[in-house]
This record gives sequence, structure tokens and C-alpha cells, in this order.
Amino acid sequence: MSTSSAVPVTLAEIARLAGVGRAAVSNWRRRHPSFPERIAGTDVNPQFSMTDIENWLRNNKKLKKSAEREWLWPRFEALGGRDETGAAIAEAGRLLSSREIEEGDELPDETRALIERAVDLGRREGGAQTFAFLLRRWLDVHVRQIATTPEPLAALMADLALGAADRAGGTTVMDPACGTGHLLAAAAEAVKESGPGAVTVLGSDRDPVLAALADARLCLAEGKREGERTRIDVRAGDSLRDDPFAGTPADIVLCNPPFNERDWGYEELATDARWSHGLPPRTEPELAWVQHCLAQLRPGGAAVLLLPPAVAARKAGRRIRGSLLRTGHLRAVVALPPGCAAPHSVSLHLWVLRTPVPGEEARVGGRLLVADAASRFPRPSAREWAPDWAAIGTFVREAAEEADSPQAPAHVRQVPIIDLLDDEVDLTPGRHIVPSPVDAAPRLAESWRTFTELTTSVGKSGRMLAALDLAAATADTPTATTVAELARAGALTLRGGQQPPDESIRTGPSSDDDIPLLTVPDLLVDGEPRGWLAPDDPAAREAVIAEPGDVVVVGVARAFSAWVHEEPPTALGPQLHAVRVQPEQLDAWFLAGSLRAPANARQAGTHTTSSSRIDVRRLQVRQVPLGEQQRYGEVFRELASFERMVRRAADLGADLVRDLGDELAAGRLAGRT
Repeated sequence: MSTSSAVPVTLAEIARLAGVGRAAVSNWRRRHPSFPERIAGTDVNPQFSMTDIENWLRNNKKLKKSAEREWLWPRFEALGGRDETGAAIAEAGRLLSSREIEEGDELPDETRALIERAVDLGRREGGAQTFAFLLRRWLDVHVRQIATTPEPLAALMADLALGAADRAGGTTVMDPACGTGHLLAAAAEAVKESGPGAVTVLGSDRDPVLAALADARLCLAEGKREGERTRIDVRAGDSLRDDPFAGTPADIVLCNPPFNERDWGYEELATDARWSHGLPPRTEPELAWVQHCLAQLRPGGAAVLLLPPAVAARKAGRRIRGSLLRTGHLRAVVALPPGCAAPHSVSLHLWVLRTPVPGEEARVGGRLLVADAASRFPRPSAREWAPDWAAIGTFVREAAEEADSPQAPAHVRQVPIIDLLDDEVDLTPGRHIVPSPVDAAPRLAESWRTFTELTTSVGKSGRMLAALDLAAATADTPTATTVAELARAGALTLRGGQQPPDESIRTGPSSDDDIPLLTVPDLLVDGEPRGWLAPDDPAAREAVIAEPGDVVVVGVARAFSAWVHEEPPTALGPQLHAVRVQPEQLDAWFLAGSLRAPANARQAGTHTTSSSRIDVRRLQVRQVPLGEQQRYGEVFRELASFERMVRRAADLGADLVRDLGDELAAGRLAGRT
């Protein structure tokens, strides 16, 4: 375990901690002889002792009081792995909530001293705020390992459950896979705001560190309230195999269960009494969580679960879905836009369930509410998009309020349950909602306008390219050189991308400072980066960054290409290469166009399989004067623009064919037929 005095920090980290630019830190180092000596790294990328730096800043009156929390985090991160750091943060939260250290919690003296420092800061600046800061930084570091429910989505799920549940007196809320407590915190807040009454919060998670963090978080949040205190009970335990709250009924259950886990206890739980709708298949763990949540509810209670879209349609689960419909337990399915929660690439579903009270009849003659927020709020592209939670929340809440109304708004429908009980029992909202003609008309008009502009541009570019005079091959064709030879001559530099550590890669919406990470799998989907690197992360400093004007080359046959990068600085993953040219010797557009020629790739690769690698250093380029390169480069640039427009026009044309076909099939052609 690292000691605090040995916690290394770089110049960039010092700049962030001190609240200044990196240039200012470099100036301090150069101008002040007393500036600490480096303890690791190189002269170009030095590392310093964090304690030495903190003391120097304090002695030179450059330490900002407002940044004390920032100085805490590197010390917590240096404690060790995920569990060691998380346990220390949970212990600090426990003490900040005025709870005593639990029996058996033996921590090293150094860790205990750091916890006491965090507690002291929290008592001066706010315990909940200090804990929230440390928890947020911990989750940012381990974002690929720990899935959390965004706060706006958690609040929406709590509101849906409150609206569907029958409550009298006190309210018990539960999350059987609570993680760090996002859903429980939202539920407790919503219940408190809905009116007086005692609140009991029950949570469990099989990861003891997550359970401890959730417990500390909820206790700190409750400490800020006035009046009657909430009873909080969070335990570590596997809710499916050994439920710590078995036999404890709840009014509301919220859950974002683990996705696609095959080892959920299929064999040992085959005869479990919770499977009243049928034994969940081994491949349907989400339906095991659905039935577990229902088993926890008292009559009239409601549950809301966040589930992957495949649960609504997979063949293996159709019998259980049918039983949930026939018995009246499943009340609504809502499709969210992609990007609302991890995994961000798919449209996750909210399932709203309710246990009937005695006397309620089965709902085979009833209806299921389906709402398609994914179609209502389409995602324009994979980049620079974040969910409009205000609009999404309003849409979903209004849809739930209209649950008993036969007149549903656009993108919402009450589907007769009898119509769903077919061979598939497909509950995907988009399958049962026909777009409103009011929405379709302006959307089609805008699509036709864009398509017309594209085809006009394609025609103009095509006529220019078709008019090119291509001379016949001659015997004195200029000799070719390779990328390796050009690199040795100093005409270009070639750098190969690399895979950052998983814990450094962020997904979903990004901030303005984040650096996009482009990988080969991204290129095989739509070419848009799906990961991001924080600028102050060590992985970002070590990454190969493609700057505007660089040539990016793909080194695998299945996605081989080369183009001039015109986007913001982007980190490159494995098998992607950044080529930076010397403009007085090479034209970037000429180089990119020459490298991407299919014949060039064939001679530089093995092509035994579609995953064969291309040896980028063997790719060839004709040796011609710079002026001739620039002449070819302009044509290559026009050809690249033509290719983009053709692909865009093809995609938009396919959308128009589909949408117009739907409108015609629905009989919306004006006039007589």
C-alpha cells in the first residue's frame, strides 16, 4: 500500500489541483529553486511527491482553500485497488454520518489517518458534499466496472412507482441490487416530498463495498433532513440466492439489475417459490429479477425496473411475459432513447409492475400502456448528444397519467392485452405504436428537403468528377516509395494507436474537455467514437492523438481506409495510425488518397481473413513534385466529399422509403384512390 508521501503527481495534475494552467506550474518550477525535485518519471514528463508539492504551495501562498477536496482524492486513489479505495470512502461516510466504526473494521494506520483527514474536512465544509465528491471521483475511475443509474432517470423511476402504488401510512422502499444507492436515494426523496409518514429504506447488493457506500450515502442524505428520521437498512448479500430481506414486504421496489448474467442461480433456485410465473430460463436472468421484485411487494405495491430491450422480445421469455400480462402484474413498458443509461448504445426499457389487491380481476380484457420515448426523442448522432431529461421526464410522466385513458398522445398507446398474447408476446413499444400523421408530415417534409439538397450536391460533384480526363497508363509512370521510406526521410511521422486501460474509458455523453477515443469497432458501426478519455487522466497523456490535418490510417483489412482528420483532437485505439506530414514535402490529401487505394492495401496485407492486418509502413505513394501532389490532392478531397454525400443520401433515402411506405399503408394518401 502506498504511503501518502509517495503519492506521485504530474505537472498537469499539479495544475488542476492548484487551479492554474500547466504553463504556470512550469514557470514555478523554472523560476523557484525551492520547487520540489521530481521523484519519478522523466525530464519531459516528471512526477513529484504530492506532499512536497502541497507543502510548497502552502509555503508560497499558492494553495487554494477551495481545492482541499481535490487534494484528498489522489491520496485515496493511492490506497490500492477499487475495493480498498471504496471501503475507505465508505468508512469516511459512515463517520461523517455520526455512526461508530463497526466491529471488525481493522484498517491500517495510514488509511485511518486519511479517513480522519476526510472527516475533518467534511465537518468543516459539509459531510454530504465531501462524501459525494469522493464517491463521484471513485465512480469516474471505475465507470467501466460499475454501472450507475443517472439521477434524473432514478427520479423518474421513483415517480412512476409512487404513481402506481397504493400506499397507506408508512412507506417501505427497496432495491435488491442497490449498487451505490442512486435509486434508493431518489425513492426516499420522492416519498418524503409526497407527504408525511414514516419511510423505511431497504437495500442490498452482493458487492460489500457497494453496499457500504450506499449505506453511508443514504445516512448522510437523511442527516440533512428535518423532522422524522428515515429508517435505513442496507446489507451485503445476493438477493436472488440468499435474500437478506426475505419475508419483508415493500410498497415500492426499484431495480437496475445486472444485465446478461448467466450464473444467476438457475440450478439451485429451480424450485424457488418466487417463480409464480414460470422458472426463468438460464438465458433470462432479468426475468428472475422481475419475479423477485414482484415477490417483495405487498398487495397494491409497485415496482419499476430498468431492463435491456431484448427482455421484451426474446423467445425464451414469452411464457413468463404472457403470464405477467394475464395476471395483471405488468402495467406499462417505456422505451427510453439510447444514451439514457449504460449500456448507452441501446434503447433501454422501463417496466412498471404492480401486485393486484384482493378482489381485482385478471386483466386479459385490459390494456398495457406502451410509450416510445426513443421515437419521440430520436438521437441525431452518437456524438455531442445528451438526454433532454426535462422533456423525457415530462413525456413519460404524462403518459403514465393517461394510463387509464383510451385517448393516448402521440408515441403512447394502450394495447389490448389479448392482442399481445400471440406466439411471440413481443412487448417492444415501437412495434405497437404507429406514428401520428401530425408528426409524420413535417418530418417527411424536412427529410425530402434535405434529400433534395443532397442529391443536388451529389449531381454537381459527380459531374465534376466525371469530367476528369484520365490519361492512359504510360511507360514512364513515376516510381513509388513506401510510408517507411518517407518516415526515414523525415517527410512524415507515423504513430500507432493503443488501447487505454478499461478504467480510463468513459462512455455516454461527454463534457467539453473530454477527448474522443476512436476504435476499429466504432468504424465498423458508424464511425463515431463511443468512448472518451478525461484530459487529466494519465491514459490521455500517453494516448496517440490525431490532430486536425493528420492522416488517419486503419491497419486491418475489414475496415481499411485512410482520411484526413478534420474533427477535434481524437485519441486512436489499436490498429489505427496517425500520420503527420511535413507540408513542404507532402500534401496530406494526396497522401490519404494514395494510401487508401484498394490495390495498395492488397499488396501491404496478408488477406488470409477479414481481420488480417495491413502493414501501414509498406503502403506505397507515388513520388511526384509537391505541386502535382496538390493538384491530385484537390481531386482526392472532392472524391472524399462525394463519398460522404452518396452514403448520406443512401441512408436518408432508405429512411424516406420506410416512412413513406408506412404512411401509404395506413391509407393517408389525400384525395380519391
